[in-house]
Amino acid sequence: MANNPLNVGLIGFGIAGQVFHAPIIVSVPGLHLHKIRESRPGNIALANQRFPQATVVADVEDLFKDPAIDLIVVATSNTSHFELTKRALEAGKHVLVEKPFTITSADADELIAIAKKYNCVLTVHHNRRFDGDFNTIRKIIKEGLLGTIVEMEIHYDRFRNYLKPNAWREEDLPGSGILYDLGSHLIDQALTLFGMPKEVSAFTAHQRAGSKTVDNFEVILHYPALKVTLKAGMLVREPGYRFVIYGDQGTFVKSGIDVQEEALKAGKIPSETPNWGVEPEEIWGKINTNYKGMHMIAKIESEVGDYPGLYANVRDAINGTGRLEVTAGQSRDVIRIIELAMQSATEKKTVAV
Repeated sequence: MANNPLNVGLIGFGIAGQVFHAPIIVSVPGLHLHKIRESRPGNIALANQRFPQATVVADVEDLFKDPAIDLIVVATSNTSHFELTKRALEAGKHVLVEKPFTITSADADELIAIAKKYNCVLTVHHNRRFDGDFNTIRKIIKEGLLGTIVEMEIHYDRFRNYLKPNAWREEDLPGSGILYDLGSHLIDQALTLFGMPKEVSAFTAHQRAGSKTVDNFEVILHYPALKVTLKAGMLVREPGYRFVIYGDQGTFVKSGIDVQEEALKAGKIPSETPNWGVEPEEIWGKINTNYKGMHMIAKIESEVGDYPGLYANVRDAINGTGRLEVTAGQSRDVIRIIELAMQSATEKKTVAV
């Protein structure tokens, strides 16, 4: 790794910047939070208080034109991802953009071409690949504990029966709604495990009174011998299983959600928090299987969650010492599946990929 830390410029210090980016950046050796672009007085005060090592600026050009900045993080509203990422790449900066990558797959293709032209690393914040529960599932599948996987369900359930005031995610804007928000995570996890499906079926709904955006969806990814169901809703007061996996030798079920998000929302910094990402035993998953002819019913200890690992991987990719884990091409495929899901829901039919 290079001796000098990579200087990071963070665009946006709303919830994403405050919770999911700044605390992780300052926890990863070899990264330095150099500048934060923010214009809202309350957020500026919070940035100065929590991350005094960074200079807070109001003009995004201060990041693009700063020769000291190596990596720009785009943590802004979905409609601005394309333009800000494009400008950062054209300024010769490596870029990590918050999910969803873009609103259309055509925009994603354009950014991928620009990154290639300027020889810049371009990646997307699919941090749910670094959840402890997801990496437990990767391990179970890799080790063949369930035999051949035939069906899987992933849920991302929340309960908020009102609309957040003045929230762009609740407005009728391109890229709003939970299919782009939570759906991006679920689709990325499914594609990471199984690759692109052959067909997509989807249902979407506006379930809350006055909702202008999709707040419930079910997306089915069809593979030759596998069905993957992805579900999310805003009116699920009593969550069920988060993951259910069926194989020809057994079943794995998992409740609860990775502990890192709540820790970050509580203001914790990974590098300053003992046992970061360790799940309590009460939310470990349960397996019931005939593995290698032996019947086994047991709790499976969750892998340790590692959001700093995403940024460490980006650091290594920029320094040329590691292969990028979350590629722009993979993230583009997530957007393509969202487009096909919206087409399927509108046309009320299964569509080919």
